[in-house]
Amino acid sequence: QVQLVESGGALVQAGGSLRLSCTASGSIISINPMGWYRQAPGKQRELVAIISSGGSTNYKDSVKGRFTISRDNAKNTVYLQMNGLEPEDTAVYYCNIPPVMGRWPENWGQGTQVTVSS
Repeated sequence: QVQLVESGGALVQAGGSLRLSCTASGSIISINPMGWYRQAPGKQRELVAIISSGGSTNYKDSVKGRFTISRDNAKNTVYLQMNGLEPEDTAVYYCNIPPVMGRWPENWGQGTQVTVSS
């Protein structure tokens, strides 16, 4: 079973920046599209950024221009650079493969907490 480990979350003030990292056992990151998800308290988990195996990216509208997803296949790591953070970005952030034909991944890491204070 692949293990995903997210890190880099912290408490920051609005307008601040963070860089999240995600590593995995095995080669899941280096060979697959990858995504960053987040789940805020009382809300459903949502997909905020995707990067294809070739490096193409796509973002949820609310984070466009502020978040950047990237990958380093040699390090088997995917990153999420978050700038201009807003209190609405407060959530636990997870990485995983994107949904496939509407089916979401079943196995998740522990996530990393991002808290943005106003």
